[in-house]
Amino acid sequence: MRVILFDLDGTLIDSTEAILESFDVAFTTLNKKTPSESEIKKLIGLPLDVMFRNLGIEEGVWDYVKAYKKHYREISTKKTRLLPLAKEAIDEAIKFARLGIVTTKTALYSKELLEHFGIIKYFEVLIGRENVEKPKPHPEPVLKALHQMNAQKEATWMIGDTCLDMVSAKEAGVKYIGVRWEYENEQNLRKCTKIIKPNVFEAVQYIRENLR
Repeated sequence: MRVILFDLDGTLIDSTEAILESFDVAFTTLNKKTPSESEIKKLIGLPLDVMFRNLGIEEGVWDYVKAYKKHYREISTKKTRLLPLAKEAIDEAIKFARLGIVTTKTALYSKELLEHFGIIKYFEVLIGRENVEKPKPHPEPVLKALHQMNAQKEATWMIGDTCLDMVSAKEAGVKYIGVRWEYENEQNLRKCTKIIKPNVFEAVQYIRENLR
């Protein structure tokens, strides 16, 4: 049976508001000016500590991560939504594939969100930031999902919205497909994958139509 691994942010869910607000709280709490929304958005998908470092934090980065996580957990379910056609994509995918989640988001918070939306039951595995030593774009998260699912590489697809997802999948030896979202401009995404769909539902349809 086929396996489909989904990224979360920008693929199945939109937690942009919660992410931006939590970054603002972290910077404000530690008396730093909050970077622009565009600066933050283009880094979404990377681990939090990497994001903060790329935003200019050189010392005490884990204090920022702690402040971010504290606020994020308080607001995440209220300020996160399923992307359009995400539930339909899952309903379609489960008809012909086994499903998993591979994200750089904290697995604990990811699980809470998936439970909130009533879709956790569809996924056999959830690989988050704390479950691996090397997050995407390293292949470790994808390989760990494959190991836990006892899945074959040649039968597996990764769906994601950034080059982090595509590179991780490619290096792990599985097929991959991109979806359009605001975190990665399409020009960059095209450097990482030849297959890009407008949304996750159309990505799932493409996989179903190319099962061989």
